[in-house]
Amino acid sequence: MKLDRFIRVAIAVVILLVFIIATGALLFISEAALNVWDRLKAGPAILLYAYMGVMVLLALTATWLIWRLVIRRKIAPARAIQAEPLTQADIEQRLRDAEAAGVDVGAAQAELKELAARREAVHLCFFGEVSSGKSSLIKALVPEANVVVDVVGGSTDDVRHYRWHDAGGAQILLTDVPGIGGHEGGLTDLAVEEARRANLVLFVCDSDLTRSEVAAIKSLLEFDKPLVIVLNKADRYSAQEQAALMQTLLERVDKIGGQLDRDHVVAVSAGGEVEVIERGAGGEETSRRRTRPADIGVLVVAINRLLAQEGPSLDARRERAVFRMAAARLAEAEGEYRLQRSEQIIRSSTRKAIIGALAAISPGTDILIQGYIGTSMTQQLCKLYDAAPRDLDIEEFLTLSQSRVGRALPLSLAVAGNGLKAFPGIGTVAGGLVHAVAYGLIFDALGRSLVLTLSRHGELLPEVAAKAFEEGISEHLEAGVRRITKMALAEKAD
Repeated sequence: MKLDRFIRVAIAVVILLVFIIATGALLFISEAALNVWDRLKAGPAILLYAYMGVMVLLALTATWLIWRLVIRRKIAPARAIQAEPLTQADIEQRLRDAEAAGVDVGAAQAELKELAARREAVHLCFFGEVSSGKSSLIKALVPEANVVVDVVGGSTDDVRHYRWHDAGGAQILLTDVPGIGGHEGGLTDLAVEEARRANLVLFVCDSDLTRSEVAAIKSLLEFDKPLVIVLNKADRYSAQEQAALMQTLLERVDKIGGQLDRDHVVAVSAGGEVEVIERGAGGEETSRRRTRPADIGVLVVAINRLLAQEGPSLDARRERAVFRMAAARLAEAEGEYRLQRSEQIIRSSTRKAIIGALAAISPGTDILIQGYIGTSMTQQLCKLYDAAPRDLDIEEFLTLSQSRVGRALPLSLAVAGNGLKAFPGIGTVAGGLVHAVAYGLIFDALGRSLVLTLSRHGELLPEVAAKAFEEGISEHLEAGVRRITKMALAEKAD
């Protein structure tokens, strides 16, 4: 659409005026600068150097203030689990820092203590689905061990250790863990964690891998866990079927990014007993149990060869896996600490907002009070989540949120009024209380929306946080009305 001639002329005049003013300002500044320079040159040298020093200092100060105001400063997530290998010094320093901040680091410290206790022996973990034959294999390796082998799947419901010795006489602990894929989800987690603490995992299966087995192998490979895949009950297959199955197992691991040598996939039979039906001369049938001999020689060879070739590296890889587990435990503890601390900050800010609304003595006073409290709450929550936003980000977040508060205020007032009806006997003070409860509800919703954004993104994103506030305001108001109303009544009574 073409502009009206008058408007175009007006714009041209404005441009001309801006040009004249800018030119005049430039000439004035230039003349003043040249006069100052001539006078400084004519005066003592120390005066010139002092003047230049002050100018440089002022320029650096202005640059620093602009950087602090405009540049978004991100803090590296030092407490997050990093892709690069962790060292013991790294994780111990994190634990000290977290403990000093008030985080419960007991679970992470327990992992390091368990690692120290296991350094005297090599740990081999028999891992696999329920009824794959893990306990039977341990029984075949250590006949004298008191291993419970039940015909009903899932006989192992806790972690058990058995002593064995390799070809060189070194002590090895064989660990039997609960089978994965059962009804008890907690047992699967227990098995995976124990496997990550071991030097070597013997992954036992009796056929092609199931989806849950593939997922378990992928989880172990992510922790750089050495694997030997053991095809148990191999006597059920012919030699050709065994070879095809073993090749399939290698391909399954390759598809999920793992790399296994051919001799790290072995076919064995744990032996045990089998029920057979015998037919007599007269046609009668009798049932009896027959012992099957174990065939685990290739497994023993594979274990001894792997320990001989990669013994030192197995310890280092186990330590890295345990350090990552400890870091994960620490991250969980920090998450819980942040939730608890953020709840305290939000409650404190909400209480201050209620007090500010009750204490407001003139129109507009409450706006100033709420602005100060909102800035303080935002700064505290950002610091808690290791976010260092620009001052402009905080201002933008509060400005965007304030525009949404105007739309949400009628709803919050209505919710506050309904909440106060649940407390009979408050009399004529209800009007002031409605206002205070409404502000408390808004601050509570604002803080929770901010926490949601910081926990998901690790930084203050003004538009995202303000949108989360707008989308969740109704839910937050309904959920917090009784709690906020009690808080307002308590402050009013005081």
